[in-house]
Amino acid sequence: MFKTIVVSATDTPVGRETVLSALTLANSMGADLHIVATIQNEQGPNRTEHGGYVHDDHPAAPLLVSLRELAQEQGIEPNMHASTESPAHAVVTIAENVDADLIVVGNKGKSSGRRMLGSVASHVTHAAHCSVIVIDTRGAV
Repeated sequence: MFKTIVVSATDTPVGRETVLSALTLANSMGADLHIVATIQNEQGPNRTEHGGYVHDDHPAAPLLVSLRELAQEQGIEPNMHASTESPAHAVVTIAENVDADLIVVGNKGKSSGRRMLGSVASHVTHAAHCSVIVIDTRGAV
């Protein structure tokens, strides 16, 4: 059903649970998987003149390496994306760029009051030009 899946990744239990769910979906559907990790407001000597990072020196590189290994253990060779944009904007933009037909995000386990979606999931569900699955990650926090 889905051929290209994009998942938003963070270095948290919620982020790991979200990526694991996306891996399961990609495996079951034979879909390409794109993992997007964002680190915002970072500065330092490894920045390019345009504000980006030298590829291997991006602060999200260690997270992407560990998630690539996790995916490879499950037989998937993911496409990795590092961004300094906001997580919601980055995942929607990359999904559009790779012509994704599914975005996977976690709900972040917001349980105060009636709010069940985190800000990233809420923004993505409103801005995406493809289907979005919000994974219930409340047990991962």
